[in-house]
This record gives sequence, C-alpha cells and structure tokens, in this order.
Amino acid sequence: MDEELEKIKKKKLQELQQQAALQESMDEQAAQNGEFKKQKKLILIRILTPEARERLGNIKAARPQVAESVENQLIMFAQSGRLENKINDKQLRELLSKMMSQKRDIKIKRR
Repeated sequence: MDEELEKIKKKKLQELQQQAALQESMDEQAAQNGEFKKQKKLILIRILTPEARERLGNIKAARPQVAESVENQLIMFAQSGRLENKINDKQLRELLSKMMSQKRDIKIKRR
C-alpha cells in the first residue's frame, strides 16, 4: 500500500515538474516575442515618417497579414542598406500598391 502511494506521489511530482518546465519555457518564449516586437517597432520608427507609421497602423488594424508582410519587407530593406532616407507616406502607398497588384493576379478559366 505504501509502495503504491509512493509511486503515485512520484508520478504526480514528475507531472508537476514537467508542467513547471513547460510554463517556464512558455514564459521565456513570450519574453523573447515581446523583445522581438519591441526591436521591430524601434526599427520601424527609425525608417518610417510619422505619416507612414500612421498609415501602416491603419493597415494593421484592417489587414494584419498585409501589414506584417510590409513591415518585414521594410525591415529587410533597412538591414540590407537599401534605404537611404526615411520612407514617407507616398513611398509606402507605392510599395503597398505594388504588393497588392502582385497578389491580385487572378486567372479564371472557363471550360
């Protein structure tokens, strides 16, 4: 009887340790994700004018996937040294226009 109780206690202790390790891992990942978002925001502040940031914020509210794609592309441009000046609202609209025209290439075939 004591042996069975000991086994149950050990099993429960192992489960609790695994849960604690999993929670710790999730907390660490959330902290890393928060740091990543913070760095991303700082880079965007550095490469976009206030008007362009406002437009990107509006796009993010309406179409988060498109905004995420644009943000990643802008950050890649900045890291590769292809940006000489800050991106203004007009340039951002042109970039968005190019991206949207590429994605809307729909072909319909009738049989």
